[in-house]
Amino acid sequence: MEMMKISTLCSTSFRLSTILLVLCFFNFPITRAASDSAYESFLQCLTQQTNSSDQQISNIVVTQTNSSYASVLRAYIRNARFNLSSTLKPTVIITPLQEAHVSAAVICSKQVGFQLKIRSGGHDYEGLSYISDRPFFILDMFNLRSIDVDVKDESAWVEAGATLGELYYRIWQKSKLHGYPAGVCPTVGVGGHLSGGGYGNMLRKFGLSTDNVVDAKIVDVRGRILDRKAMGEDLFWAIRGGGGASFGVVLAYKIKLVPVPETVTVFRAERLLAENATDVVYKWQLVAPATDDNLFMRMLLQPVTRNKKPTVRASIVALYLGGADSLVTLLAKDFPELGLKKENVMEMSWIQSVLWWANFDNGTSPNVLLDRDLNSADFLKRKSDYVQKPIPKYSLNLLWKQMMELGKIGLVFNPYGGKMAEIPASETAFPHRAGNLFKIQYSISWSDPGTEIEEDRLSQATSLYSFMTPFVSKSPRSAYLNYRDVDIGINHHGEDSYAEGKVYGEKYFNGNFDRLVKVKTMVDPENFFRNEQSIPTQPRSDSGVTPLLSSTTGSWKLIGGLLLCFFWRS
Repeated sequence: MEMMKISTLCSTSFRLSTILLVLCFFNFPITRAASDSAYESFLQCLTQQTNSSDQQISNIVVTQTNSSYASVLRAYIRNARFNLSSTLKPTVIITPLQEAHVSAAVICSKQVGFQLKIRSGGHDYEGLSYISDRPFFILDMFNLRSIDVDVKDESAWVEAGATLGELYYRIWQKSKLHGYPAGVCPTVGVGGHLSGGGYGNMLRKFGLSTDNVVDAKIVDVRGRILDRKAMGEDLFWAIRGGGGASFGVVLAYKIKLVPVPETVTVFRAERLLAENATDVVYKWQLVAPATDDNLFMRMLLQPVTRNKKPTVRASIVALYLGGADSLVTLLAKDFPELGLKKENVMEMSWIQSVLWWANFDNGTSPNVLLDRDLNSADFLKRKSDYVQKPIPKYSLNLLWKQMMELGKIGLVFNPYGGKMAEIPASETAFPHRAGNLFKIQYSISWSDPGTEIEEDRLSQATSLYSFMTPFVSKSPRSAYLNYRDVDIGINHHGEDSYAEGKVYGEKYFNGNFDRLVKVKTMVDPENFFRNEQSIPTQPRSDSGVTPLLSSTTGSWKLIGGLLLCFFWRS
């Protein structure tokens, strides 16, 4: 029996032919020679896996010595905080042109022991799809952007590297009476948006983006391409709201299109504190989550200066799936404090409303939705919260004081209710459903680099987040995965991986966290697909599985196994 155990250990150890390289990358300073050797091994593996020539492989692998490296890396960096000269850059960027390239990239990255970061649109607020504190590869999905709309079936297959703007445009090309409930920023990548939940201005009518996903294709840790039937319902559940990058590489989603009326209505209404803003904000909390499901009213709160004095501006931006007369009548009844009149609203088509919400001028051609706006990045910080009870007026007055003192940080309130209150919290990995009135996004951006200004802006975000503690969800204080925020916890993927993951995992996923951990342990037991806030595997005592390459201790255990094999075979 003992000899059988040793034999098993040996076969496991020797299959990991690049273990010393892995140890070097994960735990020790890396030498240039080792890096070059790993790169050559990776290219050789990629060539074999794809049956391609060296020239074909060079078309999809961008190295640091390539003249296009900087532009490819920078193109989809959306947060300038993570594009500094001091930021560790990827050893290579893999830009697959077909699904087989993705499979090969996974197999070969794993073989040479490199961490693989997966990027679609690059809108990850903390840059986790394109930064790391150790040598890594980026798998950039921007070339995989095909969209196949089937109006008869009221569905579409959309690849992970497509943008929301491209998706909206292709739907509009095929039908003027269909849409899709996703985000209002056209350059967001489909892959990350849908896998993290994804929401937009039709969520009260149709739910989240991920609630309208009916199939998917994913590359698993073994390089296999799996659809919903092949991956099974547990994994399909996990990649709808749990973040696909923890489980594999999502290639595409099959989405369900939703009906939109020929005419929709939009409006923007602004109030300052001197113009009954406090009354409007308070009443919004009661109305926005409870009104007609066809109406979505986002509210933005921002400190501003008027007549050289600080104040706060409340702006309500709305989409109504219907005509102007119906909307004005509805709000006269539900929200008279707003005083909305017909001349304050605009009727238009759904695709025109997409452009209007993206801040394009009226009359702009939908063709602009195909513009990926590359190399466009401000410095920014975002945080999130959920509110389950209305904030009292006296507390709102304290909030205004806090915001004016801080000076720059703003809040965005996104109402729930409607369809969001009907879907069970366990239906998908995204848990934040009934009981939440609205979600808060803390938002601050700046355009100038510098340590001093960054420290000030980050401090403002932290201060306002702390101030809001009494008014938001508790046990846990919940957060939205797609508003990525490393302040709520990070994972070092060592011996405490599960405990560290639970800190942020329960905030993002509430009661769904443990199920996500079980799925992760089942499909990726060695924790190859990981980032600073990925789903951890179960601890050994729970699962019987210890990720061999996730910590220094695990690596030394493997070294011990190699030595034992050496002496045993000798």
